[in-house]
Amino acid sequence: MISRYRKSASTFILLAALLVVPTVEALTLKIATIVPDGSSWLVEMRKAGKEIAKETDGRVKLKFYPGGVMGGDKTVLRKIRARQLQGGAFTSGALAEIFPDIELYSLPLIFRNYEEVDFVRAAMDEQLKKGMAEQGLEVLSISDGGFAYVMSQVPIRRVEDLKGMKVWLVEDDKMTEVALDAAGVSPVPLPIADVYTALQTGLVDTVAAPPMGAIAFQWHTKVGYLTDVPLMYLTGVLAVDKRAFDKISPADRKVVRETIKNVARGLDEEGRQGEMGARQALQNQGIEFVTAESEEEVLRWHQMSEEAIKNLRGMNRYSDENMDQVLTLLEQYRSERSASQ
Repeated sequence: MISRYRKSASTFILLAALLVVPTVEALTLKIATIVPDGSSWLVEMRKAGKEIAKETDGRVKLKFYPGGVMGGDKTVLRKIRARQLQGGAFTSGALAEIFPDIELYSLPLIFRNYEEVDFVRAAMDEQLKKGMAEQGLEVLSISDGGFAYVMSQVPIRRVEDLKGMKVWLVEDDKMTEVALDAAGVSPVPLPIADVYTALQTGLVDTVAAPPMGAIAFQWHTKVGYLTDVPLMYLTGVLAVDKRAFDKISPADRKVVRETIKNVARGLDEEGRQGEMGARQALQNQGIEFVTAESEEEVLRWHQMSEEAIKNLRGMNRYSDENMDQVLTLLEQYRSERSASQ
């Protein structure tokens, strides 16, 4: 009799324990992007989504909405706040109103090559991700957007050549606006989706973009010249709502982070290799690459950059600590390179 009661008690305890164990619900992270469907970024990210679903036994899935079908960056951010979406792939500038320091890598003319980029980012990425998390967005990757170059319908070799040009500016891109102001330019702010039509109609005649981006959006068909001075380094940011991400178990969050990190690394490598091909493709299309007329003119471009950075500091938009760290790391890298040569 006692044995039977013990068995019944054990069964009761087991059932009670099962009832109080929290049920882990499957979560689909709905992520919007302006990246066109069929692009290598989207192909690889969808592969990552399948891997994440497999590794988490279906507890976490990714669903992508490409080509701007969910609207521009502002609209996507609004939908994330309303919990209609859980994430988006953004340009860093689009997130600057939330956390301005996320666009510090795009300070005008600070980077000369990818070696400098990699040195600075190795020390700064985690700091910037932490700042974004404090503002409610979990950054899954900061990816290369490439170096942007001025592309125009007439050749631009000098800073003065920009004056009078109808230069496109991404809406609310304060950093580029300040840089163009230092060059004496009053830009035309437009969403990315409207740029091709604006080039067609003459609303703008000059854009700044990476070669691969210009080809992807077909802007290269409406310009004739590329000024071969890397104007700024661009980044893309894949971020999800931290409220949604924190609902995922720690083990599954690790799977998501590691899978996206690996895919993003591969895409960066592919993108850097593809950049040279894109430059050649532009030349094959008849676009003429022009350079500054002299070393003095190159210096003037960099003086414009210094003036823009000084003005950006004066706006108190960015943290002095993070801006100083970026510039100090860059100076450190160049000093070490000079000493080793």
